[in-house]
Amino acid sequence: MNQECLTDVQNRIKLACKKGGREPDEVTLVVISKGQPVEQILSLYDKGLRVFGENRIPEVHEKQSALPQDISWHFIGSLQTNKVRRAVGSFSLIQSVDSFHLAQKIDQVSNDVGVVTKLLLQVNTSKEPSKHGMSAAELYVQFPQFLALKNIQISGLMTMAARISDEEKERERARFSFRELRELRDSLHSCYPECVATFVELSMGMSQDFEIAIEEGATLVRIGSLLFPKEM
Repeated sequence: MNQECLTDVQNRIKLACKKGGREPDEVTLVVISKGQPVEQILSLYDKGLRVFGENRIPEVHEKQSALPQDISWHFIGSLQTNKVRRAVGSFSLIQSVDSFHLAQKIDQVSNDVGVVTKLLLQVNTSKEPSKHGMSAAELYVQFPQFLALKNIQISGLMTMAARISDEEKERERARFSFRELRELRDSLHSCYPECVATFVELSMGMSQDFEIAIEEGATLVRIGSLLFPKEM
């Protein structure tokens, strides 16, 4: 990572916000720091970044012991139920809850250790079989069950856009995926007004498509490769 990489990403976020009629402080940059050494993370921390995404629990535990305590760690990637007990309490947000069964397990463990765990529900808006996540229809049916769990807080939704070879079509499909997620959140706001205050986050957009995601309402963008180019 170098200053030029970070400045470029931050400027692109600002421009995307302007294009989408939004303010830059509406979007949080989640640095995908999995596999990166403590020194790289500390360099970004010293430049004001506080939110980092990891998907290997032993790795993040090592980093937490070596880095400032005010870092907000997000769990990204697929979380297996047999690893929930090690994850609960270690992350300020679990971004990738793709089933009610997983949410139930997180709720159970959170109750056992006396915490409330914030999480995002992963929706497969790209409709790709290879991607994790519920369908919008499944989420509509199960949403009251999620809300009934007492030891978790549903903080929003998360998705990943499709990847295809045609760049222009890929951008169009990405925009559709992101727009669908925003509309799904807004629809659930209408159906369940009691959750509007806390059910706000839209985690969507990565290094290759975060600008489209911001234009469509992303509140969290997950960026790694642009900040840690391989040649660096």
